[in-house]
Amino acid sequence: MSDDATPAFTIRAQEPADAAAAAALVGRIGVVEGTLQIPDMPISSRLDYQQRIDPRDCKLVAMTAAGEMIGLAGLHSVQPSLRRNHVRLLAIAVAPQWQGRGVGRQLMLRLIDWADRWAGVLRIELNVHADNTSAIALYRSLGFAEEGRHRAYALKDGRYMDGLSMARLHPSPPQLGG
Repeated sequence: MSDDATPAFTIRAQEPADAAAAAALVGRIGVVEGTLQIPDMPISSRLDYQQRIDPRDCKLVAMTAAGEMIGLAGLHSVQPSLRRNHVRLLAIAVAPQWQGRGVGRQLMLRLIDWADRWAGVLRIELNVHADNTSAIALYRSLGFAEEGRHRAYALKDGRYMDGLSMARLHPSPPQLGG
């Protein structure tokens, strides 16, 4: 993505070597509030998860030309059940100074392309804090629909916050080719 107002960034697969930067990004003030992470936790508390590679998942990072990680997103297997193999859970984080500048949308478009065209994913699920109106608007614009509200879903800044469950079904599931 590039224009006069927005410096360029690239999106690529997340590698195990990116784990420390990814763990730091998820724990940053301005990011952690939109996740289920806890602020002021050591980066090492998230390293194992960030280093893990599961061939059924897709983990992406957004990087500036200078090599700064400004966003990450992933589609993660829900559980090892064959009956839920068609489902992935979305997670996304964007550095505060890059929020609202298209990074999240570009990460999500890449994930959706992977899910729809390459991975046989029928359903993408996510949970979002009910007060995160900009994220909810982004998800809706990409075909996600609200499926439920969880009262007092998570503690956020000293208050119990409701969460919304949202999902996107593949708009045209794969068929037999001919």
